[in-house]
Amino acid sequence: MSKGLHRFTIFVTGATLFLIVAGALVTSHDAGLATNDWPLSNGQVFPDMVGNLFWEHGHRMIATSVGFLVIILNIWLWRSEKRAWVRRLGLVALAAVITQGLLGGLTVKLWLPIVVSATHATLAQLFLCIMVSLSVFTSPDWGEARETVDDQGSPSLRHLGIAAAASVLVQLVIGAILRHSATWDQYLPTSLLLTHLGGALVVVLVLGMTIIAALRRYSGESYLTRPAKIAATLLIIQLSLGLAAYLTRLASPNSPQPRNPMVGITVAHVACGALVFAATIVLTLRSFRVLKGESEGFRVPETERRDEHGMGSLELTR
Repeated sequence: MSKGLHRFTIFVTGATLFLIVAGALVTSHDAGLATNDWPLSNGQVFPDMVGNLFWEHGHRMIATSVGFLVIILNIWLWRSEKRAWVRRLGLVALAAVITQGLLGGLTVKLWLPIVVSATHATLAQLFLCIMVSLSVFTSPDWGEARETVDDQGSPSLRHLGIAAAASVLVQLVIGAILRHSATWDQYLPTSLLLTHLGGALVVVLVLGMTIIAALRRYSGESYLTRPAKIAATLLIIQLSLGLAAYLTRLASPNSPQPRNPMVGITVAHVACGALVFAATIVLTLRSFRVLKGESEGFRVPETERRDEHGMGSLELTR
């Protein structure tokens, strides 16, 4: 495993999270139509970034930078990564970031339709999922010879992890729809708000079960307990931010412009939700790495293949 490649992958993953934060700032400031052309802004590559154009064009510049970083990552993967499935996953990441950019342009051209805007936000989370996965797969920890243990208990930790990741993703989608359903000077739709609250309850139950299972069953396996503890901490923070975001949002429709507390807390809520998703993905992938189970879905074999340089590399099988 190349430490340099792994570190660069983590850097691109961090840039992806920063891009999600930038997108949340655009939505919170209601800056999506600060300019009505794309890919230029007011017909310029570098316009005067004043007012809401600072958020909208800044978001585009960050997105472009992330796109170039993913291109560099793919070149690096194809030059030094021996596992074909990891290289293909890099191409999936590239396709995702290109599609994400096109969807961003479409939201402007179509004047922010909620379906396209919510899809744009959802794909951002899926792109983060791919980048987090690449960070895990390129990690030296992933390639180390590691004794596998039986997946104890029922339901299995691997299945719990999949369910938790799915529930978090669905909740993020609901949150994206909710955020794009009303600008700061409008009240949030009650039905969507209640759906989001219900989704939060599901995430707490499913992810909570996953975290407890990891901590109780594998207390001596830090490879699993570390992401479980991080996920637990982030989940508590996320619930607190969600409540704070709602309370600051209540007074927003009476304001002449978005209030800074509402913007800051809401954006933090979006970012923390992405981090919860990332921690859940890491825990799930690691559970497939070290736990034995039946052959349904995909699994990590216990044996290692050796490349021509003598370096161990694990391959996922289906």
